[in-house]
Amino acid sequence: MLLTDKSAMVTGAGSGIGRAIATSYAREGAAVLVADIDRAGARETVSLIEAAGGRALAFALDVRQPEQHLDAVGEAVKRFGGLHIACNNAGLGGGGASGRYLPLAETALEDWDALIGVNLSGVFYGLRAQIPAMLQAGGGSIVNIASVMAQTARPNLGAYVSSKHGVLGLTRAAAVDYAPQKLRVNAIGPGYIDTPMLARADAGKRAAIAGWHPVGRLGEAQEIAELAVWLASDRASFVTGAYYPVDGGYLAQ
Repeated sequence: MLLTDKSAMVTGAGSGIGRAIATSYAREGAAVLVADIDRAGARETVSLIEAAGGRALAFALDVRQPEQHLDAVGEAVKRFGGLHIACNNAGLGGGGASGRYLPLAETALEDWDALIGVNLSGVFYGLRAQIPAMLQAGGGSIVNIASVMAQTARPNLGAYVSSKHGVLGLTRAAAVDYAPQKLRVNAIGPGYIDTPMLARADAGKRAAIAGWHPVGRLGEAQEIAELAVWLASDRASFVTGAYYPVDGGYLAQ
């Protein structure tokens, strides 16, 4: 197993991509702190891990609250003896708090604040809490979940696009700052993935979105998780500051 004797935490792990990453880290031998604002979802992920013979702990985390990140990391260190891996996955969809998709100058302030607060500040707060613990453990690996929108844009997604471009900037900045201390930081850019967030779209919209990808389908959460495992493992020991699209060819067009 690739992550034996490691401890990890995953934000937004109560469903979707985060759940797939948490269960995959556990499959590869890591003890996992499963963090999510949805406590019930986090507990369900823990149940899945334990049923498969893994070790996990649920933690209620609102990524907009810096102190809660410190508490989550502290709990991981206390329960697992340290922190070696983190995945900052929690995110808010492109419509923000209201779910409205509007041109940039018409974006409501509450939608901007919500998307930047969760998608960008939430990652910064995570890094700020995770990095000292990993340095204490002698190094580690952080995986930030960005988006294909970290390198492109679509109409009426200004706040979301800005937040994901920011995640890529944070990833590269942290990678350069801490590479000499054996701490690696990388980002994954999912295309449109078949998760509960996308399941709310009707069949016609889902088919149209699938068609945006040259492979002609939506991605699966497990396809993101497998890359997250590799990046967390020693097999990626010379990889830091990198951005990996997992997008069915979306960015190649």
